Amino acid sequence: MIPTEAVGIALDDTRLLADVCGVNDYNLRVFERLLGVSVFVRGNEIILESTDACIRDLFTSMISQLLEAIGEGMPASPDLITAIHASLTPEGVPSSQAPGERSCADRFREAAIQVPGAFSKVYPRTANQALYLRGLSTHDISIAIGPAGTGKTYLAVAWALREILSKARRKLVLTRPVVEAGESLGFLPGDLGQKISPYLRPLYDAMEALVPFDVVRRLEDNHTIEIAPLAYMRGRSLNNCVVILDEAQNTTKEQMKMFLTRLGEGSVAVITGDVTQIDLPRKSESGLVHALSVLSGIDEIFVCRMDGRDVVRNPLVRKIIEAYESEF
Repeated sequence: MIPTEAVGIALDDTRLLADVCGVNDYNLRVFERLLGVSVFVRGNEIILESTDACIRDLFTSMISQLLEAIGEGMPASPDLITAIHASLTPEGVPSSQAPGERSCADRFREAAIQVPGAFSKVYPRTANQALYLRGLSTHDISIAIGPAGTGKTYLAVAWALREILSKARRKLVLTRPVVEAGESLGFLPGDLGQKISPYLRPLYDAMEALVPFDVVRRLEDNHTIEIAPLAYMRGRSLNNCVVILDEAQNTTKEQMKMFLTRLGEGSVAVITGDVTQIDLPRKSESGLVHALSVLSGIDEIFVCRMDGRDVVRNPLVRKIIEAYESEF
């Protein structure tokens, strides 16, 4: 029997109940942290203990939007729960959703990407990720800045694959500066593609997480995907392409200017980087940091700034990033 100071929401579908609760009931701990009250499962009911009618209504609205999101195919992640809570509590004050106002699930669904032949639909998991995806669709040059694990590269690759697999663009060009992270790897064997491949591994990991390996191989074989070392891009004009510059914090000012001026007709560029992890020699200024200052007055360039709250890897990664941010 539910206590009089509690509210319970019954879910007859055990799989749906498991999705809402999360692995080892982790999502319930997220509800408790956000609402400041006890949340637990009894039988097929999710129960919140609170005498505060406002908190009870907020909990009911959060569960309703979460169920709506799950029904649309979105994973019931802690980040989605946090985003739903934020959308219902402007400035931390619980409020009811105004008539006709889009829910958090609606905004995430509208920003989602359907990559042809992909394993599943790609949904943003934080409000900033949703903003990032919308920016990619509306700007010729997009810059995403943020710490590791915020989805900068993954979402850029997902959007780019949708563009080339749907024939909206003819080619995906992947590039990054070849800068080692604090150590010297020495001579790397093989041809140019094999030499730079280890540096582009994060981009390949993202592609292989989205579509079958044979699709990636086919796109490479017919040159729809091209590996282009940044140092070899001078003099080129890239037309009708999606160009992704990853790890852009390790470009020099000259390299960044050269890259930005490669865009030809019908092309778009996505630049990703983490300005807290610059591996350039100490006397060199990051081309990404310099570009953010120089290009700040150009409205047509979209900049998405992410932080530790957008980390979607293991929750421990978020805590590690926050610890380092507080240290420096």
